[in-house]
Amino acid sequence: MIAEGHRCGLIAVVGRPNVGKSTLTNALVGDHISITSSKPQTTRHQVKGILSTPGAQFVFVDTPGFQVKHRDALNRVMNRSVKRALRDVDVVLMVVEAGKYGIDDQRIIAQVPNDMPLVLAINKIDCMTNAQLLPFLQTFNELPRLLHMVPVSAEKRRNTARLVAVLQPMLPLRESLFDEDALTDRSERFLAAERIREKLFRQLGDEVPYGASVLIEKFEQTGNLRRIFASIVVDRAGHKPILIGAGGKKMKAVSTAARLDLEKLFGGKVYLEVWVKVRSGWTDNAAMLAGLGYD
Repeated sequence: MIAEGHRCGLIAVVGRPNVGKSTLTNALVGDHISITSSKPQTTRHQVKGILSTPGAQFVFVDTPGFQVKHRDALNRVMNRSVKRALRDVDVVLMVVEAGKYGIDDQRIIAQVPNDMPLVLAINKIDCMTNAQLLPFLQTFNELPRLLHMVPVSAEKRRNTARLVAVLQPMLPLRESLFDEDALTDRSERFLAAERIREKLFRQLGDEVPYGASVLIEKFEQTGNLRRIFASIVVDRAGHKPILIGAGGKKMKAVSTAARLDLEKLFGGKVYLEVWVKVRSGWTDNAAMLAGLGYD
């Protein structure tokens, strides 16, 4: 039986690469669910972040940045993931970077079904003055189908409570889809791979090649100890020494940062081994993409 007035629904968080979708998802949920970095295309999978309140359950579906130029099979897979989310949710939350709105944003909005509620989150408002922001907000006054527009700073968690309040009445009357204490639908194995990939991006920055991913080869748990064996997969042999670094220093830094983060995430000791493997052309090979968990 549904509690009187209780709402629950799925909210697709969409937008161009690097507009702060994952940072906003984490801010709304109140925990580190989606990995973040300054590198474009950090998010490559749909990740559900769950916020439960006394009157509602919000299921935020963080999506990859929508690519308008399909360079390879990986980009096509990520775009299909975005389109699938747009069909399967109750509300679309479009994230736009403050001061930057153009044809690519418009193409994404055009993908939203006509009968789907649409809310705009103007992110990174902390990077603009009010004098700069107000004229930019007027850009959207005539946008068709837009129900609400909320300026936010995901990084500073400004106006996120207002955004939640705006979204709640749009959710259908329905009982919760997940337990009240759930934060995500993803497994520990998936979260481990993502945290390793996050540390790879953060530790190595621009040195990380586009064709790099993480595969968990083995995940074992004995009591409170987790033993994780992971491979960082690259699509060119020349990338392997770049990631390993002289004397393995770069890979050791990535592994150490990931292990400490995973121990905090799982609340227990983690033994982590990470290797670098070459799988030539995996970003444009459907079978290899499926083997690496891209669907």
